[in-house]
Formats: sequence, structure tokens, C-alpha cells
Amino acid sequence: MVNLIELTLAELGALLADLGQPAYRAEQLWQWLWQKRCRDVAEMTNLSKELRTALATRATISWPEVAEVQVSADTTVKLLLRLHDGALVETVLIPERTHLTQCLSSQVGCPMACTFCSTGQMGLVRNMTAGEILGQILVAQHYLAEQGQDPDQLKNLVFMGMGEPLLNLDELMKSLTALGHDKGLNFSPRRITVSTCGVPKGLEVLGDSGLAMLAVSLHAPTQELRARLMPRAAALAPLDELMAALDRYPLRPRQRITYEYIMLRGVNDQPEHARQLVRLLGQRKAKVNLIAFNASPGALYDSPERMDILAFEKMLHVKGLTATIRGSKGQDIAAACGQLKAEHDRRTTRCDKDNAQ
Repeated sequence: MVNLIELTLAELGALLADLGQPAYRAEQLWQWLWQKRCRDVAEMTNLSKELRTALATRATISWPEVAEVQVSADTTVKLLLRLHDGALVETVLIPERTHLTQCLSSQVGCPMACTFCSTGQMGLVRNMTAGEILGQILVAQHYLAEQGQDPDQLKNLVFMGMGEPLLNLDELMKSLTALGHDKGLNFSPRRITVSTCGVPKGLEVLGDSGLAMLAVSLHAPTQELRARLMPRAAALAPLDELMAALDRYPLRPRQRITYEYIMLRGVNDQPEHARQLVRLLGQRKAKVNLIAFNASPGALYDSPERMDILAFEKMLHVKGLTATIRGSKGQDIAAACGQLKAEHDRRTTRCDKDNAQ
């Protein structure tokens, strides 16, 4: 049985053609899946009964399952999702002033092993499929509707969850293509951001597509420090090579690349680091998103001092580099990537040990 949310529009058309159906039926089915969030072929009332019966023998509609929900005092919502093989991934709904942003995962675990990241310490289990990536949105919209909220308030998507999106490039691009379809989820590319540690070939494909905005997980102003904090990312694309690839990235006249910079106390948050960052980015079309590290149990680093964050931001501004401080949300529910899955795994391990005694 094929899962219909795993199929592209063209693949849906091929399936329906095999059942003797005209081409326009594919868009009807597409709308049922992505706009009406239908989970049962029998409910697709503008399809004939014969077609619904035939589809039911060939296909199913399977979303990720909600394994756990946590809601922060600031209304951030973290959903732990179970995929068809039992693998767990996280997605987060983040409240903004006028809308919601969803943080999406692209891999189960992550191969990058960044030393400050809970997901990076898990290692890579597998890539997510396009249907699993997009299924996170369907689950979130359904959750909002169940809570009496308008699913259309979900307006922004950020690929900043578990995994390195550009190392799952084929499924990422299938997802982005589907996201922009006007008879599907219908997200504007300006409202989709892909965050990457930096994969040169993937950057080229993403840039040529124009299907999303770009954010780069930089986190260090020099190759030496980046190699300490992000050893695999630094080896995959040394900083000079990464910056050269980003200099080639196609940008509209007033567009800039966002550089994410997680601040770690005493490690990368001091004045000398700010000066190094200005030297690296000062002549480029760049804006810096400063993020205070959210320490979790067993973390190797501490959260930065507020005065150091403000001094760092001021130094960037004085040197003409645009910088903002990202407000931390969901800290009371461990909303940083990978923390809920890690806590779930710890609880499961404790429970297994208790049951074994």
C-alpha cells in the first residue's frame, strides 16, 4: 500500500492514470490531502465511489503519530512525533505577535555532531521522507484545529529542527516543491527558511530553486573555533570554502543571508569573537541572529551572561553589521532541538530498568 502523502502531484497523476482517471483528478486528490487534511479516501466526496473503492485497495493516508505534547507558559508547543517505523522526531509551534511559526525536522537524529546540540549527540538514524517532513505540518494544523485555533495562523516554516536539511537534499526539495503549490499547502518561499551548517552542493541546488530563504548555522567566527564546536560541519566545508559558496548564493537586490550564532558562555561570546565576526561578515550581505544557548542536563556549555550578549550585539552594530537577539521561547519545556526526544528516551530507559527489577 502506498502512502498518498508520500507522492508528488505528478506521481498522484500517474497512479490515477493507471486507474483510468483523467489528469484533473490528481489536483482534486491533492487538495483533499493538503488543503482539507483528509485522512480517509472514503471522505473524498467529489471522487466517484468506484474511484474511492479502487484507491482504498491501492493506497492509504498515514500521518506521523503524536507521541507527546508539551505546552510552555509562553504557549510554545512541542510535539514529539512517532513515524511509521517507531522513530521519534520533534516539531515545535512558536507563537509570534500575529502568527505561528513551525520548526520542522528533516532527519531522525543528525550526523553533524555539533557539540552544543542535543540532536547532534544522538547521531543519524535515517533521513525523513518528504511525506514525513510535510506530515509534520498536517499534524500541527490538526492540533491547532483541535485546540479551537485557526490552522491558517501557521504562516512561517523554518527547517531548524532535527537534522541537516541539505544532507537530505532530494526529500527536502520534494517537500519545498509541494509546499509552494497553490492547490496544496500554498506557502510562499519568503515564509520558508532552510537552516544549514553549510553543504556547498546543497547550497547551489537550494539557491537555484528559489523555493526558500536561507539561514546559515555559523556559531563561530574562525575555522579553528568552528572546528571545536562543529567538527563535522567544519570538515565538510572549511570556513573559507563555505563563505565562497555563500558569496555565490543568488540573492535579490536587498536580500541578505541570515547567520545564526549560538552564544556559549566564555567560548564564543567575548569582544574578540565579535571583532572576528565583523571581519568575516562586515563586507557581506549579512545579518546576524544572536541566540543565547539554552543549557540542558549534561550540556558541555553554559548560557551566556546577558551583559555579554548586549555588549556583543552593540559591537556588531557599531561596526555596521545588522544583528538581532532572538528571544528564547519554550525554555520551560526544553524546546531546543532534540531535548524532548532526549528526555523521552531517558524516561523510557528508566522505566525499562524499573520493570526489569
